[in-house]
Amino acid sequence: MTIAPTPTKRSNAIRITPRTAIVLTIASIAGLAMFLWPLFASPSPESAAHSGDAPLIFAVTLPFVVAVVLAEMTSGGLDSKALAMLGVLSAINAALRPLGAGTAGIETVFFMLVLAGRVFGPGFGFVLGCTSLFASALLTAGVGPWLPFQMLASAWVGLGAGLLPQRVRGRSEIVMLAGYGVFSAYAFGFLMNMWFWPFLADSESMVGPAFVPGDGILDNLHRFFVFTMLTSTFGWDTGRAITNCVAIVLVGPAVLAALRRASRRAAFEAPIVFEPARADADHPRAGTAEAAGTAGTTAGTAAAEGKVPPKGGGTAHGRTRDRNR
Repeated sequence: MTIAPTPTKRSNAIRITPRTAIVLTIASIAGLAMFLWPLFASPSPESAAHSGDAPLIFAVTLPFVVAVVLAEMTSGGLDSKALAMLGVLSAINAALRPLGAGTAGIETVFFMLVLAGRVFGPGFGFVLGCTSLFASALLTAGVGPWLPFQMLASAWVGLGAGLLPQRVRGRSEIVMLAGYGVFSAYAFGFLMNMWFWPFLADSESMVGPAFVPGDGILDNLHRFFVFTMLTSTFGWDTGRAITNCVAIVLVGPAVLAALRRASRRAAFEAPIVFEPARADADHPRAGTAEAAGTAGTTAGTAAAEGKVPPKGGGTAHGRTRDRNR
């Protein structure tokens, strides 16, 4: 009978302290409120004229929230090895995104985010989600008011992957990650639809039920679900979910093995200890002036005793014999 080895403890690339966890929780709540606030706010008629300003205000405010979280998470917890790994994986994700180009929902950026968050921990997954979407937006000319919302939603995808149960391994782990990839694909589409849907109520291109300011939360949610089903769930979101599932099943085991090998070699949580340099046991004072003087005295004594030839070559007995010749 073969006993499966006990899974080793994961080495988190970015350490999350209790204070960082509190900041991350507060920022996540604030970010979620920026997505969902129209459902809970009842704008007055005087403020309806400025409803178009809300997306711009949130698009300006949200980067500051993300910046505060990133600064807190990386203060003292991001060493050079984790920074190098973050740069490599961000570049890989930025290069993978144009391969799908979002056609029919085929987006190849999320499966790597799920696998990296699984291996390197929730903190690394959160930061990687922000940097990956930012770098890919620069590469694909996708910078706009929607980018901060995409960065935060992707950060939550990486964070959730790092919070999955750690004791699951083998095929069960791949099934769990594939299921999470499908769930995160629909959740990402849900959030990204919510950030702009309330502001399409007066648009001529509106498809499906529109948001009704001041109406009940459940009624607006029902309208939003119908809108999401008609516009993205059966198209873009499903394509994203299928891409995540297929990519994780096909290349997930190999990528997980490579990332875990890199994590073991990097030893992110290994303590760094500086030890004083040890002197040579045979020459405890080698390299010092005193050692050089001692060596010179020893050589002179040996020459006087005839153990080594004095300066000029030959021994005293040999020179006398030469003169007698």
